[in-house]
Amino acid sequence: MADIAPEASFLKNGKLKTALLQHKALSRSGFSERLFGLLFSGLVYPQIWEDPDVDMAGMELSEGHRIVTIGSGGCNMLAYLSRNPASIDVVDLNPHHIALNKLKLAAFQSLPAHADVVRLLAAEGRNSNSQAFDTFVAPALDAGTRGYWQKRTLNCRRRISVFDRNIYRTGLLGRFIAVGHLIARLHGVDLTEMAKTRSLREQRQFFEDRIAPLFDKPFIRWLTNRKSSLFGLGIPPQQYDELASLADEGSIAPVLRQRLEKLACHFPLRDNYFAWQAFARRYPQPHEGTLPTYLKPELYRAIRDNAGRVAVHHATFTELLSGKDAGTVDRYVLLDAQDWMNDRQLNELWAEISRTASAGARVIFRTAAERSIIEGRLSPTIRDQWTYLDARSQELNLQDRSAIYGGFHIYVKKA
Repeated sequence: MADIAPEASFLKNGKLKTALLQHKALSRSGFSERLFGLLFSGLVYPQIWEDPDVDMAGMELSEGHRIVTIGSGGCNMLAYLSRNPASIDVVDLNPHHIALNKLKLAAFQSLPAHADVVRLLAAEGRNSNSQAFDTFVAPALDAGTRGYWQKRTLNCRRRISVFDRNIYRTGLLGRFIAVGHLIARLHGVDLTEMAKTRSLREQRQFFEDRIAPLFDKPFIRWLTNRKSSLFGLGIPPQQYDELASLADEGSIAPVLRQRLEKLACHFPLRDNYFAWQAFARRYPQPHEGTLPTYLKPELYRAIRDNAGRVAVHHATFTELLSGKDAGTVDRYVLLDAQDWMNDRQLNELWAEISRTASAGARVIFRTAAERSIIEGRLSPTIRDQWTYLDARSQELNLQDRSAIYGGFHIYVKKA
């Protein structure tokens, strides 16, 4: 595995251009795509925003499976290790995500105990975290990744110092959440008060009384009518169009209200770390709730022991699969990447998935809208090789605590 080139410009990456830029530069759509690409060139997701428990249930993940997944913030890849897979190939085009995935893996492999891993990856305001990196984690990293985290930024701090504060308040998503809190405060609502609720009934009351009315405010409706307003969620122009197709009068405010209502009201706050990040901008303390799946103490030993089974690649999904032999992959995790793709890219991807899939292999992915993005777009030759688990997909979508997607989808390779 080659070292990453962390300072390479994401926008100059030809793979990114292929993934993001579908329209001419001077067109309105082209401008939106390039603006999104610019924002996407830094760290986007310090935490992945898909529920790993739903992932593992949808995949029916078990010992010996060979997985290919998109990296994002790295949380779900680590959760999968608790099921003792044979291997996990992680792909991502964003070099910042590559560096974060490698750091999290090295933390499990090199820090002395589970408490040290939790302190580094989940605690805030711990100045000792950068010291723990220097002593334990840095020697376990390749030179490129070590240099990435040791590099000093414009504020003269090393990148790793973000773990002394709260990495989850950084990145494009972290800053988007901060802006959301600011806008709510300007309208007289302190979203952090959600953390004071003690039951689903109180969560529902707080949402209905304080949060829901915000979506009727003229400024918020005006703001959410613009594609760029959701770039901070990592939602590209293509996904915005899908969401807008679900909404009345072209405003996606009602769609966002519905998704936020699920996040706020459908799961006990104690059990939903996604809601803690959205409303409190941190993870819960032990007496407040549970941490992400990969940080649960009962899974620590398995994740630590299996961390060496992961390979992290700066590549596209299709590119990685093209180098694999036929029938050698059992599980595929596409996140919401297909929402960005045109028909040619979808068919190229699924041609490689179909070629490399073992009998009974499973593909899972999410979509901004409710319907599966591949229906009616794949060639019949490719589509006929797969069975869609419609009922199971809908069942698990209701269980997804992250709540921001319209659909969760499972496809199984026919024997």
